[in-house]
Amino acid sequence: MHAVIIPAADNRGMLFGFQRPSPRAVGWMAAVVTVFIWTSFIVVARATAHQTLTSFDIAFMRFVGAGVVLLPVGWWMVRQQRLRAPQAGSWLGLSPLGFRLTAGVGMVGGVVYACVAYSGFYFAPASHASVLMPGSLPLWTTLLAAWVLREHITPARAMGLALIVAGDLLVGGASLLSAFDGGDVWKGDLLFLLTAFTWANYTIIARKHGLPAVEATVAISVFALLTYVPVYGLLAALGWIQSHLAHAPWRELLFQAGFQGIGSVVISGITFTQMVRYFGPVRSTMITSLVPGLSALGAVVFLGEPMHANLLAGLALVTVGIVFGVHAAVRQSVTATTPASTPTRPS
Repeated sequence: MHAVIIPAADNRGMLFGFQRPSPRAVGWMAAVVTVFIWTSFIVVARATAHQTLTSFDIAFMRFVGAGVVLLPVGWWMVRQQRLRAPQAGSWLGLSPLGFRLTAGVGMVGGVVYACVAYSGFYFAPASHASVLMPGSLPLWTTLLAAWVLREHITPARAMGLALIVAGDLLVGGASLLSAFDGGDVWKGDLLFLLTAFTWANYTIIARKHGLPAVEATVAISVFALLTYVPVYGLLAALGWIQSHLAHAPWRELLFQAGFQGIGSVVISGITFTQMVRYFGPVRSTMITSLVPGLSALGAVVFLGEPMHANLLAGLALVTVGIVFGVHAAVRQSVTATTPASTPTRPS
């Protein structure tokens, strides 16, 4: 056996004998993982909505899973901040943001968003969520940005929003009409719209204060873990609220903590940040515009949900509206940096 001498220059980018991926490869891998998790979020949330856990139980496990991972990260980030700036603000030495911002993003982007979103899946199918959640998010965000941040809505962007509204009406309007026949789907549709509105509010808070992606995600998880989890756990233990945490199989508990917490919050937060870092916010939005169609397809394939004509038309209008709006932003050179936990659809 002969020894092979590798020049030092050839070792650059090598780690334990493996070639380090190029920035392009990392960007595309991050994009694939992000789209996969966001798509799976809608399908999985609907598939597990009628198992043992209630919607608030699932939110509880989401916060436990994400908090256990990100709590030590928050502690480390605060320590690093104080080394650079001893007067840097934090909350309890665990959130890298001060109390007011931590409570604001944690309540809006964490507690309220999760509870409303999971409640929607109890009433409405995943195919409706595929249209209404990612579809109405750009609408609410644009309207709130115009009101709070005084951003100008150009005619081209208004056209894209009009397509989104038309798509939402095709889906939500049909379920609202069925309410007169005693159906409950309209409740889920309204909750999906409220979910998007809630996440849009979080987006505006993050943009107004220029919150970094990772810091915002950590703050949300720390706040939810230290507020919602103990309060909800105590109320459930006392029997003051309906909860099935004590009766759920441990596999279901671990799955929800792993997928909804670690997957949807931690992993997708990291991959979304990497995607935006390589592609930029506008191109990233173009990539994530695949989520409505893919999640609707997943609902049909994995959940056996029917794809009616109004759903198909609404899905097409929403997707075209998102893409049209992004093209308008490119033409006008309007690019806004978005937090890692602020995707073009909630997760």
